[in-house]
Amino acid sequence: MTTEQPPKGQPNSEHLNDGLLQDSAAAQPPFVDEHDFNIRLADNESYDGLTFEVIEAEVAEGQRVVSRGVYLAPNLITTLSLLSGFYSILASTQGEFYKASLAIFLSAILDGADGRVARMLNAQSPFGEQYDSLADMLAFGVAPAILVYSFALQPLGRIGLGCAFVFTACAAFRLARFNVQVGIVDKKYFVGLASPLAAILVTAAVMVAVDHNEWVGQYDTAVIFLFAAWVVICGLLMVSNVKYYSFKEFDKKKVPFVVLIIGVLVMSIVLYDIPVGILAIGIIYALSGIVTTIKAKANF
Repeated sequence: MTTEQPPKGQPNSEHLNDGLLQDSAAAQPPFVDEHDFNIRLADNESYDGLTFEVIEAEVAEGQRVVSRGVYLAPNLITTLSLLSGFYSILASTQGEFYKASLAIFLSAILDGADGRVARMLNAQSPFGEQYDSLADMLAFGVAPAILVYSFALQPLGRIGLGCAFVFTACAAFRLARFNVQVGIVDKKYFVGLASPLAAILVTAAVMVAVDHNEWVGQYDTAVIFLFAAWVVICGLLMVSNVKYYSFKEFDKKKVPFVVLIIGVLVMSIVLYDIPVGILAIGIIYALSGIVTTIKAKANF
């Protein structure tokens, strides 16, 4: 007895509605039509318009499957990072620059934590990746720009507005480029300065100016133009092709014991004046990528 086959070009209805919508990655050619898969995803019965649900395509054990729901722990941490960035914007507009700076630092800590939690719990998903990028845009693209504009660049008028916007636009370019290069570039390095680090450089500079306003106040014009140049430089470093070590594999390798001692000494120096110490370390890190790139070009 022969089994009846569906007409050529017509998909098997059972296969389309089995609740999993599985597409074998091994069976499909590299040029599989993504648009067709998205249409089939949208036709899934869970899209009934009556519930709040996230349905996304994932690759599990070599097969493309449709999954429902989100991972709670990493996405809650990302939400806290988003909240910190949002609070920073409100604090900046009210003139509470130190609180706004601390909120951006908290966002940076939470941004590092959500990825690690997702990897530890094997809770990585396309939704989480996109949500993290959107939260980063607010916390490390918009919030630092509003902070530095409210603190120093407002007297420059349109020039100050333009400098702050350059930072925000570069952060958006940086995040978009990072998303499309995932799985292509070496994970050991960031191509361009990471947006949280650029935000920390701008934020630490504001904190230093707030802490040392007794001498900063004597050079208001110079400080304003210095901040204008600084925010533009940090923005351009994000979209540059300078490679920066990502430290993603640093915790998996052993180092000489003296490195631990050096780390303790650096921590002691930073604790003496935390904003100055963080700014100094950030500048050294930013320069390290430039120096390494220049050396690599010279030896090429």
